[in-house]
Amino acid sequence: MGSLLSPGSWITVSGTSLAVFGLVAYATDHPTLNLVGLFSGIPVLLGGLALKSSELPPVPWLQPPDAQSRTLRQTVATEVQRRLVKDVRRWRYGQKAHLESSLEILKLWHRDKPPQLTGLRENDVQGHYQLTMRFRLGSEEESQAWFDRRDRLARFFGPGLEAAVVVVDSHCIEVQLLSC
Repeated sequence: MGSLLSPGSWITVSGTSLAVFGLVAYATDHPTLNLVGLFSGIPVLLGGLALKSSELPPVPWLQPPDAQSRTLRQTVATEVQRRLVKDVRRWRYGQKAHLESSLEILKLWHRDKPPQLTGLRENDVQGHYQLTMRFRLGSEEESQAWFDRRDRLARFFGPGLEAAVVVVDSHCIEVQLLSC
């Protein structure tokens, strides 16, 4: 259902509607409406299809945030944590995965099988805000690279954060960013 609400879908539906309107106007011998419908509908339809082909949907919640988590995010979370949630919870276009550039800088990106951010979770840890990001890895050997770079993860995401890497299974890890 979520992919039907994407901007790419809306543009594709709008372009299709305009193109069909132009074809109907052509069939009913309305030349002005025909030109408007076809000449605007077909480019909009092609643009929508181009967006749909490069679309990256928002990352789902592992468990929906409750009111307390949302309040903690607004009051206790660092600016980086708030921007991370905002960034990965929107539609992206022209990228292979969420946080692609950040993972490239951290040397955790692999071109053949990039890590995929598959879910988010917000927790209250003794009054501190914790953002957990779950990644699906391309291979089992990658998890060691994440462990080796956990100090760099904390420095990369800014001061006031502690980073932890937790193995969920052989192809899945969680990065926990705790506000201090």
